[in-house]
Amino acid sequence: MTHFDTTIDIQAPPDRVWEAIRDIEHWSEWTPTIISVRLLDPGRLAVGTPAIVRQPKLLPARWQVMEIEEGRSFTWITRGPGVRVTARHCVEGAVNGSRVTLSLDFLGPLGPLCARLTRGLNARYLALEARGLKKRAETEAQATEDGGPGVSR
Repeated sequence: MTHFDTTIDIQAPPDRVWEAIRDIEHWSEWTPTIISVRLLDPGRLAVGTPAIVRQPKLLPARWQVMEIEEGRSFTWITRGPGVRVTARHCVEGAVNGSRVTLSLDFLGPLGPLCARLTRGLNARYLALEARGLKKRAETEAQATEDGGPGVSR
């Protein structure tokens, strides 16, 4: 098994969820799976943007954005000896707000071995990230409805 994914429904509009996904330098505020993310190029996330990601139980990794579909998804990759990991973050509209799918794919000669060795961690991290994103987006959406930050009067 070299593919891992999780899908979660979020009661917040897709643009609110997308902003949380896109703001990678603040992921550590809503998921325990991230210690820090540091963009290596200043500015907004864009195709080609590199970042250093630090996660518990993993070595720091350099990820590079390969694709962005503004408002919907972004894909980035990291490489190691004999393995390439592709992560995709996708948000789409759903009946009660949004549906998010997070996925990881392990490729290369050592991809299947790395995926097998980290399968429990991968599944747990994807689930934690999905739940953290849900809480973050729904809390911000509720604050906006209640007249909190993000609402101009």
